[in-house]
Order: sequence, then C-alpha cells, then structure tokens
Amino acid sequence: MQRAWYVSDATSMNFQLALLTLCQGLFLVNNVTFIAINGLVGLSLAPAPWMATLPLMGYVVGGALSTVFVGRHHRAWGRKRAFQVGLVVASVSTALCAYAVLNGQFWLLVFATLVAGYYNANAALYRFAATELVTPAFKERAISWVLAGGILGAVAGPNLANATRTVLPVPFAGAYLSLVVVALMSMIVVSFINFPPLPRPSADRPHRALKEIARNPLFITAVTACALGYGVMNLLMAATPIAMAQHTHSFTSTALVLEWHVLGMFVPSFFTGSLIKRFGTVPIMGIGVLLYTACIAVALSGVDLMQFFVALFMLGVGWNFLYIGGTTLFTQAYEPEEKTTAQAAMDFCVYTTMALTSFGSGALITTRGWTWLNLGTLLPVVVIAAMLCWMAARPEQPALRTLQR
Repeated sequence: MQRAWYVSDATSMNFQLALLTLCQGLFLVNNVTFIAINGLVGLSLAPAPWMATLPLMGYVVGGALSTVFVGRHHRAWGRKRAFQVGLVVASVSTALCAYAVLNGQFWLLVFATLVAGYYNANAALYRFAATELVTPAFKERAISWVLAGGILGAVAGPNLANATRTVLPVPFAGAYLSLVVVALMSMIVVSFINFPPLPRPSADRPHRALKEIARNPLFITAVTACALGYGVMNLLMAATPIAMAQHTHSFTSTALVLEWHVLGMFVPSFFTGSLIKRFGTVPIMGIGVLLYTACIAVALSGVDLMQFFVALFMLGVGWNFLYIGGTTLFTQAYEPEEKTTAQAAMDFCVYTTMALTSFGSGALITTRGWTWLNLGTLLPVVVIAAMLCWMAARPEQPALRTLQR
C-alpha cells in the first residue's frame, strides 16, 4: 500500500497552500474577466443576438472536452508540469482572443475561448491538489482556503475589465491582453509549489473502472450537486451582464454586481470548511439550496440594481456551500490511486452542464427575458434538494460521519 504524502512541516505546508491559493485567485481573475466581457463582446460581434454567449460557452465546452486530457496529463507529467502547461495555453488563447476582437472575428473569438477551456479544466484541479499538500484532518479547510483565493478574482476581475476596456481602439481587447500577464504571473507562482507524487495503481490496489467508482452514492450525490449547482449559478451569472444592459444599467454597475457576486462565492470559504466539520456536509449543502431559492425569489421581484445585487450575492454564497460541500463529499468516493480518473469525470459533468447553461443563458435572456431565465432554474434546484434528502435518509453513511467529526 502506498504511503500518503503531505508536507509535514506546518510552516512549509501553510506556505505551499498560500501559493496555491494565489494561483486560484489569478485563475479566477481570468474567469471573472471572461464572465464580465465575453457576453458583451459576443453581443457586439455575433451574427445574431442569441449567439452572444457562444464565446462564454466555448470556454466551458473547451473545459468539458479537456477534462479527459487533463487527467491523463496530470498522471503522466505530475501536478506542477501539468499546471504549467495549462498556463501556457492560457497565455496563448487570451492573446488570440485580443487579436480576434481587434479584427472583429467572432468565430475566431469562439475558437480562442474553446482553446482556453484547457486552462479552465486544468486549474479547476487546484482544489483537489490542495488536499494533497496537507494532512488528511485538514482536508476540508484546505479546499475552502484554496477556493478563498477567488476573492482576488472577485475584486480584480471586474475592475481589470473596467480599467482596460478602452486601452485599445476596440472595446475590451485590452482586457483580453491583460489576461496574458495574469497567466504569466501565475506560472511564476506555481513553479515554487512542491506537489507530492500522485499515487499509482498497484497489484495490491488495482484501479477500478469508472463505471464501478460512479456507482457509489457519494459519487452520484456529489457530482449531481456540483454540476447542477454550478449550472444554475452559471446560467444566472452569464446572463447578468446582458440582462443589466437590457434594463439600462451601466457597465460600472454590472462590474459592481459581479464583484460582490464573486465575493459571495469565495469569502465564505474562510469558514465553510469549519462549518462542514461541525455540522456535516449535507446540512451545509442544504443551506446552499435554500440560498439558491432565495436568490430566485429576489430576482423575480424586480430588475432594479439592488435586486440584481442581492440576488447575485446570495447566488454566490449558495454556490460556495454547495460546491465546497460537494467537493468534500466527493473526496470520499474514490481511492487515492483513482483520483485523476474520478476528478476528471466529475469536472466533465460540471463543464458539460456549464456549457449547456452558457448557451441557454444567451438564448433565454435574448428571447424570453430575465423572468423566464430565473423560472427555468427552479427544476435543477429541486433535483439537488431531492438528492440531498436521499443522501440524508440513507441508513449507512460512514463517510458522512467521518466528515462531521
């Protein structure tokens, strides 16, 4: 049996985790900037309004298509080299986005964001890599703390988009170009992180087939909650810049709403891990579902700035509880030597759902409007609630009891 590896010195462990948290923050700067501008740039370049969110959809479709390759690359190259390759792809693809916008080439922009999806899928594994840098008892907090790096994206992303949108002759071309610098900064940071070697299958612990791993109720519940939870959040978040423009809100107001939305996504990370330790994963995820329901209710009540602000903030906090809870639950569903296969499968489900909702958000917001868009999110929220009730009602939950201690 292969011995678990982690940084034994607490100071070194904290430093490594801090560096990975910074990488997560720079990753979210990229993502939040994409969210803030891709729909608006798409709307200005697309042949038809309903195609406005195709550049954003390209980013998540690229992520879905890349999950299998990312898993293989992490097994073959190790965490550090694989993360570095992802950052090279980020630099090249965002430079190509800037070129496409400067030359008014919509389909080239979609292609560039599709390529950028490799970075999206790659950096999504930061949260799992965090658990490998710490002792098992600190796992929940490690996931939370790394995801807390998204606070940097919450603050810097919208402001970066706003500050650089007129730097070049074509609006937002400068924002894409600034993301090249962000990726290069992250590449420097990741080079200082010492990741442990990934466990490999052996004769004593053979690698199970994915279909066998996926039969685990923990796997099913965690993947459903993370995929649908991310899908609902993405559906509303991707449409928000267009919806606010439709209701004559300024881009400065849109940037403010997105900033606080992403703060809602990541500020709770400072205590979500501790809440999971104290109350358990399923109850915390259940609070996430309640916050999603409250978000929809507020969004349906009107289209003033404050209603967008409150709804998107609650959406962010709800996502945090669902995503961190689901990720923590998921780590109990596979053996160490199966992690790259299982993690790739989860992220494939997440990104596929995000791809569908990215397209759906553009189509719904430009054809049906903000009200119907929000009504459409009720079904997946109900499905998540049903899955959590099913998990809570199971008589044997040893993994859940372990997480609650």
